[in-house]
Amino acid sequence: MTTQPLAPIPELYVSYDSAQKLKTEAADLPSWDLSPRQICDLELLMNGGFNPLKGFLTEADYTSVVENMRLADGTLWPMPITLDISQEFADGIEPGQDIALRDQEGVILAILSISDKYMPNKAREAEMVFGADDIAHPAVNYLHHVAGPVYLGGAITGIQPPVHYDFRARRDTPNELRAYFRKLGWRRVVAFQTRNPLHRAHQELTFRAAKEAQANLLIHPIVGLTKPGDIDHFTRVRCYEAVLDQYPSATTTMSLLNLAMRMAGPREAVWHGLIRKNHGCTHFIVGRDHAGPGKNSQGEDFYGPYDAQDLFKEHADEIGIQMVPFKHMVFVQERAEYQPADEVAKDATVLNISGTELRRRLAEGLEIPEWFSFPSVVAELRRTRPPRSRQGFTVFFTGLSGSGKSTIANAIMVKLMEMGGRPVTLLDGDVVRKHLSSELGFSKEHRDINIRRIGYVASEITKNGGIAICAPIAPYTATRRSVREMVESYGAFVEVHVATSLEECERRDRKGLYKLAREGKIKEFTGISDPYEVPETAELVVNTEGMEVDHCAQQVLLKLESMGLIAV
Repeated sequence: MTTQPLAPIPELYVSYDSAQKLKTEAADLPSWDLSPRQICDLELLMNGGFNPLKGFLTEADYTSVVENMRLADGTLWPMPITLDISQEFADGIEPGQDIALRDQEGVILAILSISDKYMPNKAREAEMVFGADDIAHPAVNYLHHVAGPVYLGGAITGIQPPVHYDFRARRDTPNELRAYFRKLGWRRVVAFQTRNPLHRAHQELTFRAAKEAQANLLIHPIVGLTKPGDIDHFTRVRCYEAVLDQYPSATTTMSLLNLAMRMAGPREAVWHGLIRKNHGCTHFIVGRDHAGPGKNSQGEDFYGPYDAQDLFKEHADEIGIQMVPFKHMVFVQERAEYQPADEVAKDATVLNISGTELRRRLAEGLEIPEWFSFPSVVAELRRTRPPRSRQGFTVFFTGLSGSGKSTIANAIMVKLMEMGGRPVTLLDGDVVRKHLSSELGFSKEHRDINIRRIGYVASEITKNGGIAICAPIAPYTATRRSVREMVESYGAFVEVHVATSLEECERRDRKGLYKLAREGKIKEFTGISDPYEVPETAELVVNTEGMEVDHCAQQVLLKLESMGLIAV
C-alpha cells in the first residue's frame, strides 16, 4: 500500500483558459459524437478514474490488454478502453490528426490526438475479455452488433466534463473523494460496488465488511450503463437515499460512479478494484459472481461463483487495494437476524428471497417482508414497478410475409381495447412505413433501421404505461434482441413467432410478392433471397395453418394472462 493514498491523482483536463481557446480552435476539427458508453469512458479517463490511462488504447496497448490484462509497458489493466467508430468516419481521418469528441448535443468535451487507427479482432476480444464469443453476453452482443468496426487510439486533452443534471451533489471525481477522505481523516475506506437496490442483507454485509476491515464505508453504486433490464438508476439512487439513514453518517458516505459496466466477471472485478483505488479507497468488497451477466447460450453461468475473488486475490498487491470477500448473507428465522451462510447452524430455518422472486412479488403486487427489505425501499420500487397488470408492455409478432402476423395483431388490439384500462397502439408494418420510415427502402440496413424505430416507439409506449403491438417481419435475431433490450428497460416484451411455413405463405400471397421475388424482380426478399432467422427464445409460437384467427389470438391472450400482464 502507498504511504500517501490520498494525494491527488493526475487528471487529463487543461486549465479553464486553455479549454476556452481549444473550444474555438476545435470548430475546424472533424467531430465524433460519442455514444452513451463512450461518454462514460471519456469522463473516467479525464477525471483520473481510469488512471494510468492517458487516452483511448493504442493498438499495442489494446492487444496486450486483451491477451495479458496488461498495457504494453507491463502495467496491470484488464479492460480494453477503446473508441470504436464507423467505417465511414474512419475513412476520412488518419493518425497524426486531432478530432473533437462531442456529446450527443454537440458540446465539445475533449480532443483526441489520433496515434492509431486499427481493426480489432472482435471474436478474440470477446474470447479473452469475456471468456467466450457468445452473444448471450450483453457486452459481446454490444461488441458485434453496436460497436463500430474501427478503433481509434491516442491521448486525450480534456476540455470539460459531461454535464449531469441529476443527483449532482452525489457525484464526485476521484480527487473530490480523496479530498473528502483527507478532510475527515479517513485512512481506511472500504468500497461497496452495486448496481441493484440495497436490501437488509446488503446492509448487514457492508456493516460487517467495514468492521472486519476496521474501515469507513463508501457506498459506490454504478449509475452509468449496467445490464439491459436492470432497474433504472433514478429509482436505485432514490432507494439508496432511503436507506442511508440506516448507516452511521460519521463513518459512511455515498457517491455515484458514472461507469459503463461490461459485466466481465473476474476481469471486471480487477478493473473495479483499480478504479476504487483511484478514488482513494483501501479496501473493496468483491461479491459472489461479481459483475456476472447471468446465463450463457447453454443455460450455464458465464463465470464460476468465486472466479472474480480468485483473480482479484492473485493481483491484489499490484492493484494496491485489499479485497473483502462478499459473504452470502441469509436470514435465520430463529435468531431473527442475518448471518453468513457458512456460519448457520444445521437445524436453523433459513429464509431467502432471490432477485427473481423479488421481481415476481413486485410484478404481482405481493407482500415483501420487512426482514428482507426496508419499507422505504419497497415503496420506491413499487412506485417505479407497479404490479404487471398496471404496467405497459409490448407484444412483438415476427414471421414471414403472409404468415398472418397483422391479422392476429389486429384481433389482439381489438380484444385488449375491449378490456380497457390501458391505451393500445398497433405499430403495423405498412402504417410505420408511411409515418415513420417513408424514406427507407428494403435493403438489410434499411429494414434494420425500420425495426429499431418500431422498437424505440414501442419502448416509449411501454414506458408510459401503454400497450404496443408490433407486427413487422423482423427477420434478424440481433435486431429483435436490440428491440427487446429497449423495451425491457420499461416493461415486459412478449415475442410471438408466427411460425407459418414458407409454402403456406407463398400459397396465400395476395400481393404477388413471392412470385416477383422468385423471378428475381424483388431483391433481398425474406424467405427467398434473404434469410429469416427463426427465434429460439420467443415467449410464444403460433401457427396459423388450418387455425382460426380467433384461436391464435386467444393463445396470445392466455399467454399475456399467464404472465400477469392482463386479467382476463
